[in-house]
Amino acid sequence: MRVAPASPAAAAAYFGASLAFHADVSDVAAALADGGDPGFVVLDSRSTESWDQGHIPGAVHLPTALIPEQAEQILDKSVPVVTYCWGPGCNGATRAALALAQLGFQVKEMLGGFEYWAREGFEFETWEGRERRAADPLTAPVGTDDCGC
Repeated sequence: MRVAPASPAAAAAYFGASLAFHADVSDVAAALADGGDPGFVVLDSRSTESWDQGHIPGAVHLPTALIPEQAEQILDKSVPVVTYCWGPGCNGATRAALALAQLGFQVKEMLGGFEYWAREGFEFETWEGRERRAADPLTAPVGTDDCGC
């Protein structure tokens, strides 16, 4: 390795902070599937065309560019927000999370975005109705819901 690993204390601080800023698809899905109030709202920060192609059931649609003018009318600052966009190659959820944090919201970014939501086999909604795809064995375990993480 060209760069030595961080000290255990620095690594613990970094990874602890990372968990405060990020949620993964499986954890969000599990919290939503438990029924009742998950204790957060899911926000899709993509365009209307993207939303129509597929989104997480129950998510709020608020494109990143509209957050400064509409977030405070749509969202409750006492409820944490989990943002998502297309996938790991898109920083739209990061930009949305930043905009929300600057307005005083508690926020996390969902790693993997909509791409990994669909690839892990979770149900999603389109303009035509609900869909579910088989889980991709490269992103989710075959035959169980528990990845062992």
